[in-house]
Amino acid sequence: MEMQAILITEDKDFGELVFRMKLPYYGIILLRLSGVLPSEKSRLAGGVILKHQIDLIGAFSVFDGVKLRIRKP
Repeated sequence: MEMQAILITEDKDFGELVFRMKLPYYGIILLRLSGVLPSEKSRLAGGVILKHQIDLIGAFSVFDGVKLRIRKP
């Protein structure tokens, strides 16, 4: 059974799994929020998901706290 869920991570290695190894994914959001408190990270990530939920499906996205880059295959 495949899970249809968007993965939220701070681990850059997921980019390698997706782009070099071509592993399937439903959606990934890479958070680049160093120095931000966990509660603030949650709030920021939640806001991005609510605002862009349709665009995030099938995409590898990077969010730095200000800018969201969405890359679809």
